[in-house]
Amino acid sequence: MDRLERQVQIAVAREQLLQNSRADTSAVSEVVAASWRRSVSAGVDTGALSVSFHADIDTASRLARCAQPVIDRLHGETSDLALVIALTDNRARILSRVDTSSQAGTLFDGVHLAPGFEYAEGVLGTNGVGSTLESGQPVSVVGTEHFHEQLQAFACTGAPILDPVSGRVEGVLDLSLLTRHWNPVLHSLVRAAAHDISRNLLIDRSQSQQALFETYVRADARTRHPVLAFGASIEMANAAAQLAFTPQERSVIGDHARFLFSNRHKASENLVLESGKVVRLHGTRIVVGTDIAGVVVVAEVKADGGAPRTAEIADRVLPAPSAPPGTSTAHLPGLASLPLRAGRARTPAWCRAVDDLRSSVRERRPVLVQGETGTGKFTLVLEQFHGIRCTGRSLSFDASSFDAKAYEDADLDALLAAEETLCVFRNIDELSTEGAQRLDELLTRLRGSGRNVQIAATLSDAAVDSGLPFRQVLAHFRAAVTVPPIRFRAEDIPELVVEVLHSLAPDRELGVDPAAMAVIRRYPWPRNLVQLREALAHAVGRRPAGSITREDLPAYCYSHPRRQLTTLEQAERDTIVSALQTTEGNRVKAAEFLGMSRSSLYRKIERFAITTL
Repeated sequence: MDRLERQVQIAVAREQLLQNSRADTSAVSEVVAASWRRSVSAGVDTGALSVSFHADIDTASRLARCAQPVIDRLHGETSDLALVIALTDNRARILSRVDTSSQAGTLFDGVHLAPGFEYAEGVLGTNGVGSTLESGQPVSVVGTEHFHEQLQAFACTGAPILDPVSGRVEGVLDLSLLTRHWNPVLHSLVRAAAHDISRNLLIDRSQSQQALFETYVRADARTRHPVLAFGASIEMANAAAQLAFTPQERSVIGDHARFLFSNRHKASENLVLESGKVVRLHGTRIVVGTDIAGVVVVAEVKADGGAPRTAEIADRVLPAPSAPPGTSTAHLPGLASLPLRAGRARTPAWCRAVDDLRSSVRERRPVLVQGETGTGKFTLVLEQFHGIRCTGRSLSFDASSFDAKAYEDADLDALLAAEETLCVFRNIDELSTEGAQRLDELLTRLRGSGRNVQIAATLSDAAVDSGLPFRQVLAHFRAAVTVPPIRFRAEDIPELVVEVLHSLAPDRELGVDPAAMAVIRRYPWPRNLVQLREALAHAVGRRPAGSITREDLPAYCYSHPRRQLTTLEQAERDTIVSALQTTEGNRVKAAEFLGMSRSSLYRKIERFAITTL
């Protein structure tokens, strides 16, 4: 069935549903069918386009701030396509829109896909924004799958942006374009970009919490007065504060501190509690962009409050998160080879993996590439393919795309338009039973297409012996390659560091001094190349030129705990490492700097498995 016939079949199914709620909806996915039924129940008008406008949207919110670098990168990657990139909040209200062409912008102005307008499913029916929020999963709504008639000229693909700590949906990233230009690859592209935004939300939260804890510890070490800290999900009080104030009073102080620090030119420093205590507040607020991420206050109890004065408030300003490495780039057609030069490696296990993969590509054998997360499996496949097939094109497919039926009716002629095509199916161990069945069908079609196509798949080696659904598709592969983790590639680490630094700052000459390299080689890198890149990006942010020192590396590089630390424990560990670095490893001075006893410091060093600096 071609795309036009399918759109007609879907339109008929939708019309039948409008006339009879029990109509057959097998022509569309379960997600779209459920959305159609909700739209009918909500009484959505299919003819008149009535879109609510909200003037109170927060265009400078934490979500918008964390999404902007990803959207900027996505705009550059899709500049040859006529589409719009929209970001919404968790109420389906458009926060921002970026157009890759003026023509696309004009088209979507006509349906009010613009900042301030609401695209909730209960207002407009099935669409890429509202239906993504309702279902909590990536959704592609193409042409006549839209419930509202005026949206059927378009195709939109949305993915939820999740808060990585709470798991709550914070908003939606949506790509919209004309139906005839839609491609299933967009489903994976949007999902990967939404994941990058979630990563930025985690970085934003983590650095805010770490800065809050560091500021709190230093304030506590420098005063005998009560010290309290208030963040988005953290409240801390030192011993003096717990003795001086009841829990209810600490809550009142927290409310006043948040108000005080958001109105620094208007609020008095003095607070009179219900008990009659007069408290003078001063301290520091943690600022990211235009947001106040937390406050640390010293609360001095005064016998006489005296004349009201404006509070003494200092700011600790944190940098906004930057765009993460281009994970979504891998989902675009025409992907070029990546800069990691595998041929310069020396570790025998890695060299064997490279040779085996190169042989499979030359002979066009479908190959399964396994290894720990972050070992560079996907990058290695691309590098070997483009090294041999210089004019070839790469396509990447996510496991979740098959769960969502994104490739159920894929147009093979469009997918395999290049003379040589690489199709990489990523993380197939995450396939559901239905997804594995759909991938099995697509692999059968690809192998029978008669085209020059190289098939590869990646999975975690931890899943190989499991009974997961992906085992259904293993019969399609003729070779297997295992990529070793970084901890087994000690000889290659210096070269890997050089390559990553070059990719982070290609126009600068950056180095790593011997002490820092020793720390890098000693750390086990549980998340492999992904984590190494994050650590070096952190170091480059602290030292943008010259040689990186061990003090520039993240604190976790000095800690090898046997269990996963909580967010608060990570912040405490990082503060201790920072103090040890400041005192050049002198534990006595570090304990004094932190305002804690030496025995407490020694226990924490042992608990967090902090190595000698």
